[in-house]
Amino acid sequence: MSHDAPLLSRAWLTVLLLWVVGCLNYLDRVTITTMRLSVKEAIPMTEAQFGLLTTGFLVVYAVLSPFAGFLADRYRRSDVIIASLAVWSVVTWATARATTYEQLLLTRLLMGVSEACFLPAALALVADYHPGRTRSLATGLVLGGVMVGGALGGVGGWLAEHHGWAFAFEIFGGGGLAYALVLAALLRDPPAAAVTAAVAEPARPRLGATLGTLLSSPPFLLAFVYWGLLGVAGWMIIGWMPTFLQEQFHLAQGEAGLIATVYVNAASLIGLVIGGAWSDRWSRSNPAACLHVTAIGLVAAVPGILAVITTGSLSVAIVGLVCYGLTIAFASGEMMPILCLFLDRRHLATGFGVLNLFACVVGGATTYAGGALRDAHLNVTWLFLAGVLGLVVCAGLLLLMRPRPAAVPKCAQPLESSA
Repeated sequence: MSHDAPLLSRAWLTVLLLWVVGCLNYLDRVTITTMRLSVKEAIPMTEAQFGLLTTGFLVVYAVLSPFAGFLADRYRRSDVIIASLAVWSVVTWATARATTYEQLLLTRLLMGVSEACFLPAALALVADYHPGRTRSLATGLVLGGVMVGGALGGVGGWLAEHHGWAFAFEIFGGGGLAYALVLAALLRDPPAAAVTAAVAEPARPRLGATLGTLLSSPPFLLAFVYWGLLGVAGWMIIGWMPTFLQEQFHLAQGEAGLIATVYVNAASLIGLVIGGAWSDRWSRSNPAACLHVTAIGLVAAVPGILAVITTGSLSVAIVGLVCYGLTIAFASGEMMPILCLFLDRRHLATGFGVLNLFACVVGGATTYAGGALRDAHLNVTWLFLAGVLGLVVCAGLLLLMRPRPAAVPKCAQPLESSA
């Protein structure tokens, strides 16, 4: 036990360190969208050009995700994370120095490079440190940092009003550089003996071979379809929820937007912890518990959405949104633990990067398709019903993904086994 205690302490320290990085990443990602008027006043641009700042970032982020994941599989994951934060910090600081639209666009594109390197490496590092009995909770906590960062993005608009649009990027960039030094001192990959797959591994394959391995794996292909369909369902529901609330309950645009995001995200933060802790506890008797907890969460999210679209009471709708946010979070926190049931640890970050790429493509396509359907005067309620159906189908796909018992230990060996 004394041998395991320092390693377990470092495992939870790693979660804390990565929580802050995730918060910073998503804080910056959202901040610029909240200071639109201030940015446009300082650097003249059209509305389309302002939109391209986010679109360009997402395209670079999506396309590079599999490659960034491969770097985290081939080299030390901690080094990739530290380097990504250092680059993120420099680019964030440089954003504040931009004086032309072209310079600002370039910094957003470079931001996509740095952020693409973080999430696949971070979740894979958490999976390396945490065995099946703590993995889901640890993953959920790291993703909680991402949610908090997104929620705090609104502070950028306030800072822009009082100190100018560049001030927030100067503060975040400087803080990021200081925190990168903290990471360099504290963040480490686990000892090779703590990761069962690290013993007597063959030479690490190249990117093409890794992608070939992933795409020839039936469980991974099923996970690929599942993650894409879940993205469609999620974007259908959340993407159009503000519009629905505004029209259904005759709300102002700002009020509808706050209700659609604040209640769901706050509930999701709690759901990440509940789902992760439940999955970890269940995994003591069922190593594939993450599949079942996710499926239960998806099905449990359905009544919440149905309550929103069928009620005439705003209070009932808010309760439905809270129920949806609480249970849909089970799916958000379990994707990496699910991948651990099928993939060798050498392919974890690449696999997640491929899924990340697909999620971004699906999200953009679904948002566009939803707008086209609205232009065709389709009642937005039908979009929600399609999303609900997608959640149910996703739950069914998870049950089909049940791994063979012999495949479960590939990535789920407890750290204690190395003692």
